[in-house]
Amino acid sequence: MIYIDYKTNNDELKITLRGHLDAAFVSKVWRESINKLESTKPSLLEIDASGVEYCNGAGAALILQLKQKQETQNRRFSIVGLRKDFEQLINIFDPGIIRETAKKGNFFLEFVKNAGRMCCRVLNDTKAEISFLGELLSKLLAAFIRPSSLKWSDTFLIAEKSGANAVGITCLLGFLIGVILSFQSAIAMQQFGAQIYVADLIVISLFRELGPLITAIIFAARSGSAYAAEIGTMKVNEEIDALVTMGIDPIKYLAVPRMLSGIFMMPLLTMFNLLLGLIGCGLVMLSLGFSPIVYLNRIQEAATLGDLAGGLAKTLVFGLVIAGIGCFRGLQTATGASAVGDSATKSVVSSIIAIIFLDGVFAVVYYYVGI
Repeated sequence: MIYIDYKTNNDELKITLRGHLDAAFVSKVWRESINKLESTKPSLLEIDASGVEYCNGAGAALILQLKQKQETQNRRFSIVGLRKDFEQLINIFDPGIIRETAKKGNFFLEFVKNAGRMCCRVLNDTKAEISFLGELLSKLLAAFIRPSSLKWSDTFLIAEKSGANAVGITCLLGFLIGVILSFQSAIAMQQFGAQIYVADLIVISLFRELGPLITAIIFAARSGSAYAAEIGTMKVNEEIDALVTMGIDPIKYLAVPRMLSGIFMMPLLTMFNLLLGLIGCGLVMLSLGFSPIVYLNRIQEAATLGDLAGGLAKTLVFGLVIAGIGCFRGLQTATGASAVGDSATKSVVSSIIAIIFLDGVFAVVYYYVGI
């Protein structure tokens, strides 16, 4: 026998349930019981379940929905006579009090709030990165003071992976950039009959800006992300915790070798990039009818060792920052299947932003210093 009854007494509502609380029964009385509760709005809802012989997930859902309606309105709810096994079933499905999401306010206010939260996150993240770089520099200086404390075999292996193995892609991009810029510049210079000055333009732009900048972006995308992924995988596998447990400083053991490889490999990669860029520009100049001697004379007159040294000085800082950010993002890795990928992505994005910012700082400093 299936039965449901509603009784009101003053400001109270009593619902009596009997029989089988299964999907067939619940589907018939669901809307009716909810409407009854919403129209009555009792201060106390009492459910008499002493006559319930069977209850499955559908019956538990009906009882929990009635309970939820009462509790969200800060009204009382009680259930009596329910069998112990059915009570355990309801407790398993009970999600607790679910508050309705607040309605969105003014669009401008929401925009300002979201912008403020984003700025706070960026500032906190930047502060954490700078703090980590400072700690890393102190460990790096300690390693220079006591070179024997550093594991040089790992350092050389990391330097080989991030430096020697990256020569191919660095040279290829340097050559292509030199060829493309030369052709583009030649089109503009042809209008004034000054194609010979293409060599001046390319060598200065490569030495001072494009060479270091492109190499830094390659290093960030290739090696910085690899640093983050390697250390992030160790973090997920709890290998970092194991190092700490054994009394090994993970920053000194993992981050310092990578920072050293970044500092020393970046200038070398940049020189390969510049060399192939000049070769690419030279091939374009030959195709335009200029002899190799003329081209060599032009690049010697246009650029000085100061231009080359100024560009290479940037790469030391770029390598330090890229390696530091990669290690920082790796140590920040959370748990989960996508955590390592997220760390690698954050490493590349943060590194590129830092590179552009630092390049602007160098441009201002070089302008006032007169380099």
